Amino acid sequence: MERRDVVDHGLKRRATLAELYSGRVSTGEVQDASPYLKSAAKRLGVETDRTCPVCRRATLHEVLWVYGDAIGDADGTARTLAEVERLATERPDFAVYDVEVCTACDWNHLVRTWRTGTPGTPAARRTRRREA
Repeated sequence: MERRDVVDHGLKRRATLAELYSGRVSTGEVQDASPYLKSAAKRLGVETDRTCPVCRRATLHEVLWVYGDAIGDADGTARTLAEVERLATERPDFAVYDVEVCTACDWNHLVRTWRTGTPGTPAARRTRRREA
């Protein structure tokens, strides 16, 4: 899977943690993972060997989110790496967001973003949702 336009968000992460450690922001401002994000991290994410920089007791999970019109109903959903790789062979262009999440204390931060996909493949069609 080719990764294009890779952006590492490590500098922003370090700045956020520096603000937290200095007391300029509260833990409540950085511990804001939604229940949906935490669930996705547990179910679809990969547990890392890194300890949470906020609670310092739990290990972090990394979960991938995909965005783009070309992927149809998959837009805005969490995916495993295998699913992202499959989408990349089937769809022309979409963005991938890699997010680290602490499922114990709700810390989360964007780790990196990139674009992928196979130019020349057709875009996915969105399904029509029935109204009840």
